[in-house]
Amino acid sequence: MKYSLASYISAAFVASTLYPSAGFAQETHYPLPIENCGRTLIFDKAPERAVADGQNSAEVFYLRGLGDKVVGTALWIGPVLEGFEEVDARVPRIAELDPSFEGILATKPDFIATQFQWQIGSEGAVAKVEQFEELVIPVYTAPADCHLKGKQATGLPPKFSMQLTYQEIQEIARIFNVSGRGAKVVAGLKAREQAAKARIASLKGEVSAVFWYSSAKLNADPYVAGEGGVPAYLMSELGIRNVIDNNEEWPAVGWETVAKANPTIIVAGDMTRRRFEGDDIAVKLNFLKHDPVARVMEAAQQGRIVEMSVQFMDPTVRTVRGLEILADALERFGLAE
Repeated sequence: MKYSLASYISAAFVASTLYPSAGFAQETHYPLPIENCGRTLIFDKAPERAVADGQNSAEVFYLRGLGDKVVGTALWIGPVLEGFEEVDARVPRIAELDPSFEGILATKPDFIATQFQWQIGSEGAVAKVEQFEELVIPVYTAPADCHLKGKQATGLPPKFSMQLTYQEIQEIARIFNVSGRGAKVVAGLKAREQAAKARIASLKGEVSAVFWYSSAKLNADPYVAGEGGVPAYLMSELGIRNVIDNNEEWPAVGWETVAKANPTIIVAGDMTRRRFEGDDIAVKLNFLKHDPVARVMEAAQQGRIVEMSVQFMDPTVRTVRGLEILADALERFGLAE
C-alpha cells in the first residue's frame, strides 16, 4: 500500500499544531559542519546539484521540496512515493539499480547522498567516499546505515530507532537551508508514529512474530529479521516478541527453527525486485501454504500473515507505515485491546 502525498500534507498540518516550532526553524548559517559516518563535512553554501544514490535518499529530497536540486538518482526497488510521480519524472535516472562512478560524475554533482555504504563506502560497489572527496564532492551517508553497520562500545548489537531517520531529514534540510520544511516532515512522521502506538493499548497475551524478507532459494534458509534492524524496532514499539534470537540484522535461519518457535504472526516481505527466488510475495504465500514444515505453523494455518513492502522494513521515510500496518494487523487478528 502506498502512502499518498495528501496524507503526508495532512500529517504535517496536524503536526504543526502539535509542534508549533516545526514551521519556524532558523536559517542555516554557513560554513556548516555536519558530523556524518565518522567524517566531518563542511558546507560553505547550499548545494545546487545533488545526486541521490538510493530510493530513500531521493524521496527524502522530494518530501522537502528539493526535487529541483536533484540531477540524478539510482538504486530504486519500487515505485516512487505516491504524489511525487511528476517530480521524479523530471529527474534523470542514472541507473535503476547500481550506478557507475562515471555515471554519477556525468551529472556534475556538488553533493551526493547515499543510502547504503555498500554502494559508496570503504568497500563500495560504486565507489569509495575518498574518490568523490578527491574531486571536492561531499558524500552524505544515511545515519541509519552508519549506525546499523557500526560497532557499539557496549558490545551490544546496534538498534534502529526512527530518530536516525529524523536525523537524516533534519541534517539534509540544514545543508540545503530548508530547515523549516524538514521540521514539518519530521513532525508529521512523529505524529503518525505516536498515533499508531496509541491504538494498541495492550496485547491479549504474548504475541510473537517473524519477518521474512526473502530467500535466495526456497529450499534454503530464509532471510529473517534479527535484533538489529527496523523490524525489531517495529515489534518492540508494539510489544511483540521477535522469535529470532540473533543479533544480526537479517540472519539466515532454517524453517525448522522458525516453525518450532511457532510465531503468532508471519510478516512476509513484498517487493518488485526479482533478484532472489523468494522475492515475489506470491511465491512466499504459496510456500507458506504448501511447504511441509512452514505450513504447520499456526500463523500459516490460521491466515495470520501480513504482507508488507520491504521498504517499510528498511530505514526509510516509509518505516512509520510499517508500524501502522503492524498495528492494523494486531487489531484485525484480534490480538490487541
